Amino acid sequence: MTAGEKPKSSHSTPRPGDLGWLEFEKPILELERRIEDLRAFANQESIEVSDELKRLERKVDRLRKDIYSSLTRWQRVQLARHPRRPFTLDYIKRLFTDFVELHGDRLFRDDRAIVCGWARFQGEPVIVLGQQKGRNMKENLLYNFGMPHPEGYRKALRLMKMAAKFRIPIITLIDTPGAYPGIGAEERGQAEAIARNILEMSRLPVPIVCAIIGEGGSGGALALAVGDEILMMENAVYSVITPEGCAAILWKDRAHANRAAEALKLTAPDLMKFGIIDAIVPEPLGGAHRDPDAVAADLGRMIAASLSRLKALDPETLFHKRQEKFLAMGVVEEV
Repeated sequence: MTAGEKPKSSHSTPRPGDLGWLEFEKPILELERRIEDLRAFANQESIEVSDELKRLERKVDRLRKDIYSSLTRWQRVQLARHPRRPFTLDYIKRLFTDFVELHGDRLFRDDRAIVCGWARFQGEPVIVLGQQKGRNMKENLLYNFGMPHPEGYRKALRLMKMAAKFRIPIITLIDTPGAYPGIGAEERGQAEAIARNILEMSRLPVPIVCAIIGEGGSGGALALAVGDEILMMENAVYSVITPEGCAAILWKDRAHANRAAEALKLTAPDLMKFGIIDAIVPEPLGGAHRDPDAVAADLGRMIAASLSRLKALDPETLFHKRQEKFLAMGVVEEV
């Protein structure tokens, strides 16, 4: 993509049923299909039904507001995992120009689960990196369902050190259920790679802005999330374990995932309250996949504001403020 070139929008007004509707959204889907069927019938038979259409449209608007204004934590998990939700490459196409992807950790291989490279953000050079998921089985196999191997984290660290060498900011986009837990990954030092990234990111002398755009799962997410400012999409989630994993441990049954999600307090409002994140990026009613262009524009504005604040700080101040930020997280209660 060349500088100034605008990416082609993949968003258009969807037909009911083509967005991968979730179970709790089914009442909206049924009403929208009624509206579409009534409109098609009226056009075919030349019948005036504008009053009935307006009534149904008002009803579906009220239903949307009722459902999406009272989402449970488990429902937000489902939205965070939505297959049509914008992924890292979707945001890169919309927010950055002159993106040049770099590959390999110089030790073992290239891990496609992490996408990273040089780019320009609003004309300024940056390093951008993030986990990438797929929308179908072929893509999910290519990107390993967004679960990086240790070489993915080492690739990311290689680029972050490059950013430090040339004194340019780092932007990370986080969307993973967690690091890949396979035997090969463990043999090649998965835990060490994550720990190394956390250590090195904590002391990099350049601004780091992190954005949780979907799932932020455990150490697999934290390995890219040690930043000066952490943004989080309204319907993203960020937790030490998936709700299913938590349910399997506590209740020996993954079917209790909704109960686990409530206990984990993993939503953006929860984490804002705890001081884990710094700002919430708003999403349109129904989730980021309803209007990816608008969501990307909002995220871009918030990243720009964060960078503007951080670039005014010298490296030593950046380091100390980042250290204080993470040391202040959590509460200790003595009994």
